[in-house]
Amino acid sequence: MNEPRGLELIERYKKNYGIAEEAILTEEMILQHWELEKQLTHELLQSKPESRWETFEKCYTTLYEKLEWLNRLIDSEKEVENPDAKYAEWIRLIGSPPKKIYEVGSGRGEMITYLAKQGYECRATEVTRERGEKWVTSIPNLIWAVSDGVNLERFEPANTYNVVISDQVIEHLHPDDLIEHFKGVLEILVPGGRYIFRTPHVHSGPSDISRVFKCEKAMGMHLKEYTYREVAIKLKQAGFKHIQTTTPNSRKIKHILGPYYNSNVVHTIYLNYYYVVESLIKLLPTQEMRVKAVEKASRISPFLGQVTIIAEKSNVLSK
Repeated sequence: MNEPRGLELIERYKKNYGIAEEAILTEEMILQHWELEKQLTHELLQSKPESRWETFEKCYTTLYEKLEWLNRLIDSEKEVENPDAKYAEWIRLIGSPPKKIYEVGSGRGEMITYLAKQGYECRATEVTRERGEKWVTSIPNLIWAVSDGVNLERFEPANTYNVVISDQVIEHLHPDDLIEHFKGVLEILVPGGRYIFRTPHVHSGPSDISRVFKCEKAMGMHLKEYTYREVAIKLKQAGFKHIQTTTPNSRKIKHILGPYYNSNVVHTIYLNYYYVVESLIKLLPTQEMRVKAVEKASRISPFLGQVTIIAEKSNVLSK
């Protein structure tokens, strides 16, 4: 593996994390991050189910305490985007308030804070307070909590939330816990409730710090990156019956589809289309070729680079 060093390393790191050009970062800081994240990743993957939450909380607290610049500098390069535009797609998928929303892995709380301000009754969660409540001022309609992110039914009453959301979260979960995570989401959703989430597509990655060091696959705290098909299989195993994706926000596509643009049938057709495309891309011999293929395909289908899923709970309560 030909790892970059010096100015090339710093530039790649800043680009990967959206860090402003003028921010002060050294090669030593980045190498410290790389070595620490590999060490913590090993601990997370080796963790036992009975002590996994304790391990995850310890590892993520360690990461953000030792690398204090992560919370401070990540996304500092990005222009301040109008939140109405930034979260418009989420609002469209969630539907109008009032609704009860539970977010898994709220990070610094930007999205859940915005949703609370729109009138939704919101609950934000994190595995560590280093990425949670300490970053958000108190606002109405928003309650913060700490949870393991997996066994949600141990923290929340059954059949409580209209919508559960997560953005860039499931790739951080232990792969052995993904079905349990989906089962926990299913348990706390009301009948007909939806789990809406995004996660990096494996063919466009790696999307963690491994990308900075030109790795073929994720070696940092993205414990596993997924395809659409892999995620859909796990959702079905957990008990979700209706699984779909969304359609590109394209005037041309909207014009062609007309009133059917937002229909469940069209969303399901798009999901099956992504199954085919990602299966073809998987046949390419190197990750570099797969990444380039995803980039080209994303010009037509922008949701290919990010797995975007809407999973709906059955309207019938199980006995």
